[in-house]
Amino acid sequence: MSPPSIHNEDVRIETRILATDDEDVPVNKKTSFNGRLNQYFHTTKQIPNPSTADGSKRKSESESTNQSDDSKSKRSKKVVSPAVLNLSQRITRSRSASSSPATDSSSPGRSRARRQPSSRKSTPASSPVSLLRDTIPPNLTLLLVGVNPGIMTGATGYVYAHPSNLYWKLLHSSGITSIRHPPSDTYRLPELYNIGNTNIVERPTRDASMLSKAEMDAGVPVLEEKVATQRPEAVCLVGKSIWEAVWRARKGRAIRKEEFRYGWQDESENMGRCEGWNGAPVFVATTTSGLAAGMSMAEKQAVWEELGKWVVSRREAKKDTTPM
Repeated sequence: MSPPSIHNEDVRIETRILATDDEDVPVNKKTSFNGRLNQYFHTTKQIPNPSTADGSKRKSESESTNQSDDSKSKRSKKVVSPAVLNLSQRITRSRSASSSPATDSSSPGRSRARRQPSSRKSTPASSPVSLLRDTIPPNLTLLLVGVNPGIMTGATGYVYAHPSNLYWKLLHSSGITSIRHPPSDTYRLPELYNIGNTNIVERPTRDASMLSKAEMDAGVPVLEEKVATQRPEAVCLVGKSIWEAVWRARKGRAIRKEEFRYGWQDESENMGRCEGWNGAPVFVATTTSGLAAGMSMAEKQAVWEELGKWVVSRREAKKDTTPM
């Protein structure tokens, strides 16, 4: 009967050991009883803990979701074409340039500032109306002939009215006038210095290059008639293009490079010649336009000083012959 009692005792020992499986059991106890307890230990450890399994499952799902989102994000970035990105950059620059002073419309209490239209008006290319009048009384010492009025000259009625024009500066530096007059003194020049002004073309334009050769040539006989009628002592053509138009009208061809020169022209080229009068000598001066950059300021002054010396000498001669 002793063997059964021993067997029952082994069963009771195994039951107690299994009940304490969750406790920290030393290694020597796990491998005791001829390895039979170790068999039960491995069997129990293979059963997963529900809470741990759920957490691992959620973590795995979260990582899978993140990886899926990352892959979708990468795919979406690859789908965007460079054209769309460039368009976005252009739109961004356009908005920042046009609305830089504006505030964000989503901000409370702030309103987007609207761009105010510019008050400056663009200069028209030409104008059919000109307030400029000729100043050609009889027997002038010098008649100055321009190409045509500028837009500002036509609007104000004063010759060479644009601030960039060098006309009034060159008149003073050459000695033709004693001071640098403003354009508003246009109609005082005949009485102060016995000099006057006219143009070969009356139509105002932004610059002389907008005139055609035909329009310039048509103004030559009109200019000849003015000179013949009023008989100034000399005529100054303010700009090479005026003399080129006179040459074409007279010769029927363009002037050659070797035939052109600034300064006094031959007596055969006098203007306004008519019966009983040999005409007025012609002096070709440089243009005074601020747009012309073909000559330096020093070169222009040298040409105008030659004319100024003649004007001053004629003025002195008239003073000496004036009766007391």
